[in-house]
Amino acid sequence: MAEHIRVFIDFWNFVITWNEKTQNKRIDWPKVPQILIDETLKITGIDDYQYNGTKVYASVDMTTKDGGKFKGWLKSFLDRQPGINIHISERKPRLKAVHCRDCDKDISNCPHCNQPLKRASEKGIDSAIITDMFSLAWESAYSIAILVTSDADYVPAVKNLQAKGFKIINARWSKIGYELCGACWASIDLENIIQALERN
Repeated sequence: MAEHIRVFIDFWNFVITWNEKTQNKRIDWPKVPQILIDETLKITGIDDYQYNGTKVYASVDMTTKDGGKFKGWLKSFLDRQPGINIHISERKPRLKAVHCRDCDKDISNCPHCNQPLKRASEKGIDSAIITDMFSLAWESAYSIAILVTSDADYVPAVKNLQAKGFKIINARWSKIGYELCGACWASIDLENIIQALERN
């Protein structure tokens, strides 16, 4: 009986470290799912499988010009790749004072330009991935999930899913995310496949 494979990608968790490791080289996004599946086949030894799609989860700050361009790229390019679907969550910038421990005062404005200090909070990405992993598992939409992130927040969900017989394979960067890697059935070291993932 064929194994059903799905890929779940935490965009920023993957891309920020990618940029650090590769000096901002471009990712060949259409090839990403198959490369991850090929690595999974090596780990599991299976040869009969069905690919059931990839979902990429990204947050966007729409208060900036770059945020609008990035959202356009997600919708007009990445979401149109075969088998890839996008979940977009808009960041909500909020005023955030910084507290100085030495003088016990809050700083609400930038000392250089006097603009209010804001922090763009990323909300909903972890919960969206976890919700989809559970709902698709209960629909028998996959038996093996490739989870591309190093975030330890996924550990309880991974343990729960694996207790029900699902295999979660963590695609992660070396020396990052030991806790999640340890909870997963197996792992893929992304540093070993950087060259394959690069866009020529």
